[in-house]
Amino acid sequence: MNHRPFEDWLLADERISSEQTRELQSHLRVCASCAALAEVNIALRSAKTVSPKPGFTARWQLKLTERLQVQRKRQLLGGLILVMGTLGLLAWFTAPWLGTALRSPVEFIASWIGYLGFVVTTVQAFSQAGSVLLRVLPGFITPYMWMVIASTASGICLLWIVSIWKFFRIPQGV
Repeated sequence: MNHRPFEDWLLADERISSEQTRELQSHLRVCASCAALAEVNIALRSAKTVSPKPGFTARWQLKLTERLQVQRKRQLLGGLILVMGTLGLLAWFTAPWLGTALRSPVEFIASWIGYLGFVVTTVQAFSQAGSVLLRVLPGFITPYMWMVIASTASGICLLWIVSIWKFFRIPQGV
């Protein structure tokens, strides 16, 4: 049984037509769930609303500003700790190179040229190994396994997107 239109009619604040009212009444006679929903709806609409104590808005706004100030202080402290930690790690890792650069600039430049040469040759070696693997690998993996690999990668990407959406969405409302 489709309860959707009846639930919408019961919970909507707008008026329904006489035909819809007849359909709703006949449905309420046979459906206990919708009848209970109608009773709860009537009870909620007839309940008295209590107005807040005097000064509620001012107290709420004061608490809100206090919470925002605490949040700003936490963010400032967290950002300061992050910057100081990053600068400390940067100093820790660059201290040996900085000592070499200050003692002998020629040694420093020579070591950097050697390091850059190492990086370039390593990238070339990995690219050549990767190209060999890409040429050889399709012969070893069946099309079914390619589909499994692609499906798994798609599922992982979907989980990643959902987790980013869940953890970094901006909450709406107060």
